[in-house]
Amino acid sequence: MDRETAEPSVRSMPGEKAEQWVEYHHEHAAPSTYVYEFVWDITEDAAGPFCRDVDGNVLMDFTSHVAAAPFGYNNPKIMDRLEEFDLVDPSKIAGQDFYASGGWPPEDADVPTSSQLLHRLTDITEHYGLDTVFLSNTGAEAVENAIKICYANGGHRAFTFDGAFHGRTLGALSLNRSKTVHRKGYPEIGGVVSVPYCACEGDCDCGWKTNGPGGNVIADKLHPKRGVVDPEEVAYIILEPQQGEGGYRVPSEDFVDDVVDIQQEYDVPVVADEIQSGLGRTGELWGVDHTSLDPDVITSAKGLRVGATVASEDLFPEETGRLSSTWGAGDLVAAAQGVATIDAITSDGLLENVTERGRQVKEVLADDAPEFVVDVRGRGLMLGVEFDARDRREAVVKACLERGLLVLGCGYKTVRLLPPLDVTEREIDVAMDVFLDALDDRKVRHAGPSVTSSDDVI
Repeated sequence: MDRETAEPSVRSMPGEKAEQWVEYHHEHAAPSTYVYEFVWDITEDAAGPFCRDVDGNVLMDFTSHVAAAPFGYNNPKIMDRLEEFDLVDPSKIAGQDFYASGGWPPEDADVPTSSQLLHRLTDITEHYGLDTVFLSNTGAEAVENAIKICYANGGHRAFTFDGAFHGRTLGALSLNRSKTVHRKGYPEIGGVVSVPYCACEGDCDCGWKTNGPGGNVIADKLHPKRGVVDPEEVAYIILEPQQGEGGYRVPSEDFVDDVVDIQQEYDVPVVADEIQSGLGRTGELWGVDHTSLDPDVITSAKGLRVGATVASEDLFPEETGRLSSTWGAGDLVAAAQGVATIDAITSDGLLENVTERGRQVKEVLADDAPEFVVDVRGRGLMLGVEFDARDRREAVVKACLERGLLVLGCGYKTVRLLPPLDVTEREIDVAMDVFLDALDDRKVRHAGPSVTSSDDVI
């Protein structure tokens, strides 16, 4: 597939083969999240945002597998590096119990393993003084281990934010405040308090700012004379530098400054969940780089290909049995992919491209989007397009699919756009033409508002 000339081409979606494949898949698959019947054909050519499905349709993928494929399909910066490696079986080992060498010396091994990945991660977090990493399997595990090390340092209470999504394991679920379906009926960690995530432009009207003694919800609760929570009991505050599942909301500067003041005044560790916003997605290496916050812990996964909890040595427990995982530090292929991905992201011009292409999308939509697009927000190539109604959002996702553009919803009535980090100006133009054409679809135009609230969080 020639990336420089490829365009979406759809005969029918879903096609006959896709429907048959999906039926076969679900004969034994537990119920889970499947947005639509797109079946990627891994045996066919794919490049950048372009791929083929089992019916031969050419799709333009602006989901990047929910940011887990930061360079889309078959990027040479990743593939060429992997082809150099003489991979072995087993490609997964019990990485917390054994080490793996890919050549000598370890500082310049022929094949990078988890050892090299640890060093890459501390290189790109050294501006926050983070020097220690625990590798796990997934983003949820990265969050689980982040809160474990915070609890181990004292305290049994925590603060999370309305609209938050941090994973689907039980500890991470206790922190989620997006869709009800994620948590209902499951036991939770006690002592987790949820407060507003302020994305207000101008005066705050979300409830974060108060007339109380601290000036905001958390500071009021922790106030030494009039508060209701002892700061010594607070193990951590966890937040997304840009919310993902909650609607791609960008925090206000005042809100982040307030969190910084609380962090410093009460010595409360702050965990920055960078599972989706990290590794260049927002135009900086980390989403938190856009803010005044110096996090105590960063969690990473998705594009990293493994889970990672990054903090300072002092925050991690000294006892060796407190943290462990089988594949996290022992997935040789994923570690090599992670190293190659970080190297590609830190190469010259990549972050500038992310920023410029994100600006291009915003400019096109500012000029040409219809009036039922009520907001376009986000940083870099982590962009949310909010509509006036959930039904309209659902119609847009379907209309885009029928035209060969893959997009995903988030929040209540927002579409997220996550193109590859090296997406080109031409590819943005092609995708925006398809997107705007989808917005002009009859079913989209006739999908009237189903809610009166502008709140984008379930």
